[in-house]
Amino acid sequence: MNRLYYGDCLTIMQEMTLGSVDLIYLDPPFNSQRDYNAIYKTETGKPLPDQIDAFCDTWTIDAETERAARHMPALMREAGVDDEVAEFWRLWMNALRKTNPRVLAYLVYMTQRLLPMRGILKPTGSIYLHCDPTASHYIKVMMDAIFGHDNFRNEIIWKRTSARNRAKRWGPIHDVLLFYTNGKNYVWNRVLEAYDPDYLEKHYRSNDGDGKGRYQPIDLTGPGTRTGSSGLPWRNVDPTVKGRHWELPPDRSLPEWFVFSEGYAEMSCQERLDVLERQGLICWPKKGFVPRFKRYANVSKGNPVQDIISDIRPIGANAKERLGYDTQKPVELLERIISASSNPGDVVFDPFFGCATTIEAAHNLGRKWVGIDIAIHAVKRVAGVRLRDRLTLVEGKHFTIEGVPRNLEGARDLWERDKYHFQKWAVEQVDGFVTTKKGSDGGIDGRLYFDFEGERDLQSMVLEVKGGANVGIGVVRDLRGVLERETAQMAGLIVMDELGDIKMRNFVKEMAQAGDLEHKGMKYARMQMLTVQEILDGKRFLTPSVAGGKGQAQLKLPLPE
Repeated sequence: MNRLYYGDCLTIMQEMTLGSVDLIYLDPPFNSQRDYNAIYKTETGKPLPDQIDAFCDTWTIDAETERAARHMPALMREAGVDDEVAEFWRLWMNALRKTNPRVLAYLVYMTQRLLPMRGILKPTGSIYLHCDPTASHYIKVMMDAIFGHDNFRNEIIWKRTSARNRAKRWGPIHDVLLFYTNGKNYVWNRVLEAYDPDYLEKHYRSNDGDGKGRYQPIDLTGPGTRTGSSGLPWRNVDPTVKGRHWELPPDRSLPEWFVFSEGYAEMSCQERLDVLERQGLICWPKKGFVPRFKRYANVSKGNPVQDIISDIRPIGANAKERLGYDTQKPVELLERIISASSNPGDVVFDPFFGCATTIEAAHNLGRKWVGIDIAIHAVKRVAGVRLRDRLTLVEGKHFTIEGVPRNLEGARDLWERDKYHFQKWAVEQVDGFVTTKKGSDGGIDGRLYFDFEGERDLQSMVLEVKGGANVGIGVVRDLRGVLERETAQMAGLIVMDELGDIKMRNFVKEMAQAGDLEHKGMKYARMQMLTVQEILDGKRFLTPSVAGGKGQAQLKLPLPE
């Protein structure tokens, strides 16, 4: 069954079966979770505070990233990457650590995830990595190392927008897709790009007026000499004299009315040329003596796809397809990729599915699919808007959602497996915005933003999550200190279990000392607390209208039943 996973693709891929995926497409984040921010900007009408950029900047060198960078040569060797590459990584990382630490952090993150992708990809499989030119050259070096330079097939350019006016540089209007395979024998299907009307007008000008339509006279010879029949003369024309040979059109270039003579495939070049001429498919130019083949416009639906994609437009601002992501890709682009590098029934995998364009394209083309995203907001929106409403798919029948706690037991299991990811889940479940930095957080695991009438910017509630069994009164006192020092109006504490009566009274008394926030005649406690069970039951922090939520009565965006 098709599957959506909530979680870090690095963790989930380690549990996936080796050689289980036919095609991987990934459009990983680079610009500080720009798409993730866009969800909030779309639903509130106000920009998020400037601090959000620093708060959620993934690509910084912290202690964990530094450890991963140093451990990377060992991971590469375990994955079968050559020792020379691992040594190159060490030297390269030392240079980037001083010259471009943000790119280093990004490369550590991506290389950790590209290594297991090679393992889950079938020997006949392909991978397309979508990125902007800011980092494509760095990523290509790592993909050469992991998938092999011999398995590099194309650098594809997608013209994603029209002309841009940029001072003192060329206008940036394209994305880069790096296309690799997992071996020499890989799936490839011939995909055609529809002819542009201007192209037809320019190149298919000839018409004999016999009702067969317009055609283009094309050369019947190719470069280089040959010793077989393709190098022998025909009708007093010797291609060898010009350093060429006969290159006859493939069968797919022949019109429907062409009649194949018996044994046509086994005929010599000269015999097949006679057949083509008898059926009126060869013309002789007025100047020169080299015959040409009549390629009719109605034979082919277009040209084979090239490594520059300019005929697929970005999604319009008001398109029905749009889900609020600034960098959302059109379904047509993914359909072209999936059509070329997979077959019906194959498994298509997107480890950063975001708004699930890949999933919709795979569904449209009869492929199976697996998607992973680290943001619960993405999982909810995709399950509700993309799969249920747009594709009329039913959870449990057409797809499953895994990794999202549905009860307290599931929440405890997530806490035991990945404490940081549990914190993310809890913050996002209450419509909060998660800090992406692991480790010491100064009492902040996330922020919840809300609209406050009379203020130009959104205001915030700082959030702290405690999943352990022993939560003391010191946690509340520390959170009060965070509230006082941070630019926040409110503070929220999330705990795993209900507190005992005495502890609960002490917590309430301590939180009450923070006072109330008044807005439109209503009072909101500046410090509040929720248990995980309360969150699972649909309860939310009481604040003015929440950015990313739907108001006090509808803050929870449920998964489809």
